[in-house]
Amino acid sequence: MKVIHHLSYFIIMLVFMASFSHCSSAQKLQKNAPVEFGDVYCQSWVAGVKEGGSGLNLFIPVTDTSISLDSVFFRGKVAKLEFSQENSLYIGRFKTEFNQPKDIILSSDPKEEYANKMLQKETLIPFDLKDDECVVSYKKENDINYYKISNIKQKEPLNYPSAPPNKY
Repeated sequence: MKVIHHLSYFIIMLVFMASFSHCSSAQKLQKNAPVEFGDVYCQSWVAGVKEGGSGLNLFIPVTDTSISLDSVFFRGKVAKLEFSQENSLYIGRFKTEFNQPKDIILSSDPKEEYANKMLQKETLIPFDLKDDECVVSYKKENDINYYKISNIKQKEPLNYPSAPPNKY
């Protein structure tokens, strides 16, 4: 009976310690910005042709390029950041469902279904963010760090014109 009592105590302590070990893996936001940011803004776009796509681009101007930003978490999604040397800004590109091709080939022959795109598993982001907030990740001294940017402005959408009609 005493062995069962000690065993149950050991199991309870093991579960208790395991629950604390998960807390250390949570992403911690840095209080100080890794670089100086300009006015961060986002802008949605829609292609002018049917099934040409649509998306939302997030623009993060920087004044210092000593730290390289890697990814951005924004409105429930994550994207790799691209750096534009000429404008000195990072761009995060998020595709949206509107105006995307929806053709799915269904056939008894699996070879005909080969062209179908695989369904994308939705990534759950580890941050609770408002619509005007994002979190950027960057590497510093071999550690991945995170910084929250607030007050992101939404610019007017870009609606690209349709292709000119074919005259022939």
